[in-house]
Amino acid sequence: MALVVVVLCLAAVALAEGKLGYQSPAAHLVLETANACVALLLAFLVYGRFRRTNTWQDLLLLQGLVVLGTANALLSITLVKGSVGQFGSWLPPSLRILGTLLIATSALVPAREARRRGWRHWALAPAVVGMLFFSALLYWGRSSLPDAVTANELLIPQLLTLVFLAVAAVAFMLQARSRDDVLLRWLGPACAVGAFARLNYLLFPPDRPDWLYSGDVLRTASYLLLLIAAGREISRHWALQAEMAVVEDRRRLAREMHDGVLQELGYIRSEIATFDGPRGDRILAASDRALDEARQMLEALGRSDDEPLGTVLRRALDQLAQRYDVTLDLDLDESIVVDRPRRHALVRIAREAVLNAVRHAKADRVSVELSRDDDGSRLRVTDDGPGFDPDERHSGFGLISMRERAEALPGTFVLTTRPGEGTTVVVRW
Repeated sequence: MALVVVVLCLAAVALAEGKLGYQSPAAHLVLETANACVALLLAFLVYGRFRRTNTWQDLLLLQGLVVLGTANALLSITLVKGSVGQFGSWLPPSLRILGTLLIATSALVPAREARRRGWRHWALAPAVVGMLFFSALLYWGRSSLPDAVTANELLIPQLLTLVFLAVAAVAFMLQARSRDDVLLRWLGPACAVGAFARLNYLLFPPDRPDWLYSGDVLRTASYLLLLIAAGREISRHWALQAEMAVVEDRRRLAREMHDGVLQELGYIRSEIATFDGPRGDRILAASDRALDEARQMLEALGRSDDEPLGTVLRRALDQLAQRYDVTLDLDLDESIVVDRPRRHALVRIAREAVLNAVRHAKADRVSVELSRDDDGSRLRVTDDGPGFDPDERHSGFGLISMRERAEALPGTFVLTTRPGEGTTVVVRW
């Protein structure tokens, strides 16, 4: 996307001529007002982002957007009033220099958290103080300023803003490659288009303030990209809110299950443990399985979404090894990461295979391997039990459940066993 933006801007600058423009004060006023609104809207969103992150980068970006939005608003006022004197003519370009400098600084500053949380309550203070300081300087020296801002006098402000925006564009694009941040992804192209707009101004200086030139259109295009960035930031905010709501609901369910279902199941098991006879043993085994399933559900509810599959498998299988006194040989590739549904299915398959080895095959040692090769990823569970005839147990619910979970990944499920040779379960996806 950044390459496309750069090519289009180069074409616009190369094809533009000094006379590419038309006299339309109303259109110029509309564009400047739209630019101011977009900059202030994004500043408002970055303020909310800064309250969450408390980083220096967001704080400086907020200052730059506020100053740029104010500069565009002041320029709109000068277009309406016409002659505004030296102070009114020089204030908007001076504030643009300050705003682009702050944006370039924010692009170069690492995303580190500010030590003092109080910055969140005074986030706009630096921008206000900076604008008042610039205004005071210009007002104090207004008598030495030219009567009107001409094309030649704007060369230095345009050159400075060009350099600052170009630096910001490169820095934001480099950061977007290493960080999953939708705002940075659009800030880079927006600053690049803004830099090309200033280059257009330098190559073809506008000599009439009431005319609309190609550089004005390019500058508005940069603000349109900022508007897209604002929309993506809003979408990301609501997505994060929805995700936080889901996580909080899962935690609530985990607390309710721990304080309710698990406590009751534990009480039932303790009472059944006093029963004698085969029937009591069967009920006790069913209670153990129910407790095991409830603990697994509780752990799944409290599990984060970005854990590697190997980490989750190791934790779940270690619990089984301690509970059923079986030796586990684990060879798990911790670099394999899958989404939540696949991770849940694979953990259930591994648990079911280990439980079958412990309960039915009475195995003493179970090996679990998680690896990847040229054909994809593989989960392999092998036990040293006596094995069985698969034709006699092909309709077992546990085997059917594992096969269905594996095929839904989508993947393949292969069971290898024969009497006296143990059992091997292999899932590929």
